[in-house]
Amino acid sequence: MDKKTKILLVEDDTTMGFLLVDFLETKGFEVKLYPDGIQGITAFNQNNFDFCILDVMLPGLDGFGIAQRIRKKNKVVPIIFLTAKALKHDKITGFGIGVDDYIVKPFDEDELLCRINAILNRCKTTTEPMQKMDIGQFKFDADNLLLTIGKEQKRLTQKENEVLKMLACSKNSLVKRDEILLALWGNNDYFNSRSLDVFIAKLRRYLKADTMVQIENVPTVGFVLRDQAVN
Repeated sequence: MDKKTKILLVEDDTTMGFLLVDFLETKGFEVKLYPDGIQGITAFNQNNFDFCILDVMLPGLDGFGIAQRIRKKNKVVPIIFLTAKALKHDKITGFGIGVDDYIVKPFDEDELLCRINAILNRCKTTTEPMQKMDIGQFKFDADNLLLTIGKEQKRLTQKENEVLKMLACSKNSLVKRDEILLALWGNNDYFNSRSLDVFIAKLRRYLKADTMVQIENVPTVGFVLRDQAVN
């Protein structure tokens, strides 16, 4: 029998929390519910969870704080924010921390299930072994989320790693924006598109140590990872 995916659910609305636990357990997941941020991060630190679903507005420690602490310990575990905070700033903050999706309440349970399954499927494909790649003077080790130049080493977040991997696998060729969004976020809506721009900006900062490497923006279409060391 396949091992059940173990989900950490942090939600202070007990009615919604119990309904979500019941729904997800009927779909084959194992779910542990915690009503505040302190209990949530404590549970994460003491257990092995495969997936995290976090409300943002929580007593004790908010969802942003939980996600930041999770990312310090684990760069790859999927995180979904499930929240009533619908402002663009909040969504960009969430994606900047490195979460995988941001769902605004009220939401449809079946849509949540589809997004969970999409993220799990992407994690399976994006964690398949690949050889280390040269990007100019950089060494890119996607399996270990490492970008190295000389003696300097940068540990990428999972989402940074996935974006760079897609660009590096098509080095000096156009990768369409929609292809990245659908592969890594599951949809190409406005907020996911803006979060992609945040990750591109971060990757540009990491790569600026080699002037022969740049991420070129093709407006409204996509990106090209230019490596002038490659003919």
